Amino acid sequence: MTKAELIAQMADSAEISRTAATKAINSFLGGVVGSLKKGKKVSLVGFGSFTTSKRKARIGRNPQTGEEIKIPAMRVPRFMAGKALKTAVR
Repeated sequence: MTKAELIAQMADSAEISRTAATKAINSFLGGVVGSLKKGKKVSLVGFGSFTTSKRKARIGRNPQTGEEIKIPAMRVPRFMAGKALKTAVR
């Protein structure tokens, strides 16, 4: 499902305009991204939790040349599905 399809489905099921649905989705995504940037956890009970974790610096390899490259340490986003979501998908 694409973002456009999600917006259309949300607009239809909530009986709101697509413009309002777009604003709602963008606001939600902005809130999640903003919280993760600050290092905070975002939990949606029954759906799941968004967190960040630290990835250590490491040495990688350029697949075309075989040359070693340094990959810097970074924070990466993580998502852990909640129990209700896991049960619904099964």
